[in-house]
Amino acid sequence: MCGIALLVSGIRIDISSLLPNFIFPTPQFNQKTLVSEEGIKSVLLRRGPDSLGSKSVIIHPKTSIYGEGECEIVATAGDENYNEVTDSRFSNGGVGELHGELRFIGATLQLRGVNPIVQPLVDDCGNILVYNGEIFGGIRVACDENDTESLMQSLRGGCGIVNGQYKSIPDVLSRIKGPWAMIYWQNSLKTLWFGRDAFGRRSLLVHWPTQEDSRFLLSSVSPPSLTLERSGCSTYEQCDNLGFWEELPCGVYSLSIGASETNGELFANVTKHDWANPNLKELIRWERKFIQPSPVELQIPQIKISCWQQDICPNGTGHILCSSTLNVQKVVTALKESVMRRTSRDTVYQAVHKNCSPIALLFSGGLDSMILAALLDQCIDANYAIDLLNVSFDGQYAPDRISARAGLKELQRIAPSRRWRLVEIDADLQKLTSETKHVMSLINPAKTYMDLNIGIALWLAAGGDGCLYQNMMNSSNAELCERVKYKSEARILLVGSGADEQCAGYGRHRTKFRNGSWQGLCEEMKLDMQRIWKRNLGRDDRCIADNGKEARFPFLDEDVIRALLDIPLWEIADLNRPSGVGDKMILREIARVLGLSEAASLPKRAIQFGSRIARESNRKNFGSNRAANQASAGSVDIIYLGHQTNT
Repeated sequence: MCGIALLVSGIRIDISSLLPNFIFPTPQFNQKTLVSEEGIKSVLLRRGPDSLGSKSVIIHPKTSIYGEGECEIVATAGDENYNEVTDSRFSNGGVGELHGELRFIGATLQLRGVNPIVQPLVDDCGNILVYNGEIFGGIRVACDENDTESLMQSLRGGCGIVNGQYKSIPDVLSRIKGPWAMIYWQNSLKTLWFGRDAFGRRSLLVHWPTQEDSRFLLSSVSPPSLTLERSGCSTYEQCDNLGFWEELPCGVYSLSIGASETNGELFANVTKHDWANPNLKELIRWERKFIQPSPVELQIPQIKISCWQQDICPNGTGHILCSSTLNVQKVVTALKESVMRRTSRDTVYQAVHKNCSPIALLFSGGLDSMILAALLDQCIDANYAIDLLNVSFDGQYAPDRISARAGLKELQRIAPSRRWRLVEIDADLQKLTSETKHVMSLINPAKTYMDLNIGIALWLAAGGDGCLYQNMMNSSNAELCERVKYKSEARILLVGSGADEQCAGYGRHRTKFRNGSWQGLCEEMKLDMQRIWKRNLGRDDRCIADNGKEARFPFLDEDVIRALLDIPLWEIADLNRPSGVGDKMILREIARVLGLSEAASLPKRAIQFGSRIARESNRKNFGSNRAANQASAGSVDIIYLGHQTNT
């Protein structure tokens, strides 16, 4: 996980191709600065604590070339100590000047490669890259290499002939399998490239130029605005930062810089590019061939396979399981390979002591996290412990705490030699005033109470600071519970995001099915997948990464998405059946195949409800659960009730 940012000033940027109603900011040389470079660096360093660096590119028109043709520009790169342009009008972001600056910032949490790196990377051609992501396929990364270094080499080959074919920057980026966000300066063409992967698994926020701040800014996370910092405000109310940032829509963008023939003014046009990979385009469209079953298809027993390889799906007794369907086998194989890719290539900070846990899992004891835990056990060295991170706002009585303890027992049964560490993280929302203010900045531009509740729960869970739960039996076979203070040091966190969207796990899926049958269900699931970048993943990435941890999403692996899409919808879920049976039906069968019979029947429970933070938030901000329900609290913007968050 890394934190990346870019600050562009002194260049008149046209984004009318993206926003038709865009109005150019007029030159204003004494504008308010809502976001500072130091503020951005401070929040990026929390994401990437291993190193922090910055580079500048100073751009100016080449003199004496006005007249015919396009005015040439000159770009000069410098390090973090590069002499700053001292003109106050330029440093405040004014447009219309004859100098521009591109300021790249990168903070690194290094998980791969043997040589430490400091971002931004600069090659001998003057190209500059800041990258936040992992490459799990599509571009070769040697076992001793870092993703960013490998991508830099591939991008340098962009806009050239490779194996007899023309390869562009979008071609290179479209090949990447895995989560990413990046900013790249292509010096030869004086072009800036930026974007994020097709599903938005890594956060990248954008501030398009406005009358209040004409700079163009990109950042992994929003820092508190200067107004917010100076006022000490702990809510969104009257905060100038509200609306400053927005989630950058998934895709690849370019910004080509030129200079006016008449006055040398620097300008740039923003272009969004199509994905070059046809397989990726197909995944983005998220089209399923088999949606509506016939009555016969709902009744015919599923095709059975004769046998499973024991290394894929061993049960608790070591016997080979033979009772799963062919489609279940395909999904389990894809999921296991996804988990393997996300846990087997991290060499720099991989734990070397047997007591260390290199990988942790956000763990509710529910269906999704139990499946990931069982597969993770099959993918990493038997000497490693696995940390299971569980957060509760109601102590041992929260539903997720109860299911986590039950899940631990089931995992111990199917994998008795593994050292499972259930880390119980207890919290009291009434005592989290400063933490709530911090998380409000992290979830920005998300702004509802539901976003805040989920953000706080994820942020606390990812921090891993709690107590180890150890269940023992006394001489009378009565269960005893011992809790010891413990903080997980794992830098990689597996998260179950994407399972509900792809397998009909939400209550609204049942509503759509009831009102629109199979086609209505399919359309709702498609909508969920195509907006997951905006509703979920950016927010979740920012809250988890703030702890210096990297979230990895096995259910959102490209091959897993493909495997699930190839399966008829009625084998994914059958919402004619009761809750806990028909929803996420294929995952329930996978759980049974993995020996998780109890987890296979658990109902869906969102983290804000399972941890009980929603109940505590409702009481704190609305007075009661009943009042909150009447106000549809989950969708209420914090700004409208901001004064109540201090009570």
